[in-house]
Amino acid sequence: MAPRRWAGKVFSALFWLSVWALCYRAVGQDLLLASPRQVCARLWQLSGEASFWQTVGASLLRTALAYALGVLGAALLAAGASALPALRQLIAPAMTVVRATPVTSFIILALVWLRADRVPVLTGVLMVLPVVYANLMEGIASTDPRLLEMARMFRFGRLRTAWRVYVPSALPTFAAACEASIGLCWKATVAAEVLGVPRGAIGTQLYNAKIYLETDALMAWTAVVIVVSMALEQAFVRAMRGLVGRREAAHARSV
Repeated sequence: MAPRRWAGKVFSALFWLSVWALCYRAVGQDLLLASPRQVCARLWQLSGEASFWQTVGASLLRTALAYALGVLGAALLAAGASALPALRQLIAPAMTVVRATPVTSFIILALVWLRADRVPVLTGVLMVLPVVYANLMEGIASTDPRLLEMARMFRFGRLRTAWRVYVPSALPTFAAACEASIGLCWKATVAAEVLGVPRGAIGTQLYNAKIYLETDALMAWTAVVIVVSMALEQAFVRAMRGLVGRREAAHARSV
């Protein structure tokens, strides 16, 4: 089964590379569309430069900071909102505004208030926060009432009830939100870098390639964004599924 799956992926990759090559021949202008060979050559050139890895690392660091702050903030807000209905009503309009506002609006407003290197972090946080918060609230609300009744019968305290009842209930939806939001956080961070143009950023390299009409560099850096996004999502899917599996096994043994 595995060889067939890999063969299908290889065939799909070759098919779309062929489509890309045909489009390049049809356009016939390097300024409008670079060929796969040109992009691969530029990627190879970039990967041999120390500044390339420093740039990718800087963007990853901004994304990691934004992601951590977003998840932590969502967890704290969800815990408070689940315990205090008044706080939940207070938070609800803000979450609605964050979800409904285009990311570019946040970036442009943030550029007025903050330094360029801080705007990508704030943008990433705003992408992660409502997704994780909504899923955590859903997971907490779906907690089995019988488990809560059992916790009251055995006189669990608040902390023990939260750890033994609420956490296992909310963990699957929390993991799904973390998996979905990591890609959003990465792309939003890079988009903010394009508009803010901070030093040492993938978005800045995309902006410079566009300004100087270096189509091969533009597509090469875009390929970097795509590859890193896919790698992050796959890594988080495996990590979160492993975490959920271990937590469920530990919960089953404790029960």
